[in-house]
Amino acid sequence: MTAFRVFLGTLLAVIAIYTLAVVAEHGLNLFAVFFGDIGALGWPGQFNLDFLGMLMLSALWTAWRNEFSPKGLLLGLLALLFGAPFLAIYLLVLSVQSQGNLKEMLLGEARAG
Repeated sequence: MTAFRVFLGTLLAVIAIYTLAVVAEHGLNLFAVFFGDIGALGWPGQFNLDFLGMLMLSALWTAWRNEFSPKGLLLGLLALLFGAPFLAIYLLVLSVQSQGNLKEMLLGEARAG
């Protein structure tokens, strides 16, 4: 679990630093570029569409794990909008809350029994 937590922390740090550099260079025009690439029907758009699918799966899992409660739906929306940084923080928090119990971490306390 320690190696996984180190991985999540490293991933979060790398994405945060990279994002700050991109925002400094290009501004906050993410959605126009993201969906514009999809609309152009090229490889960048294919990658973005694939990534959007992964974001939706992450959001769906997050909401499901929280039994589609209002909290779960809000967390799912955050997963959709904030991607890997959200998921890294969420999994770090869950790993601490579950004391490293992977079954509880992935399924939720109620389902893990």
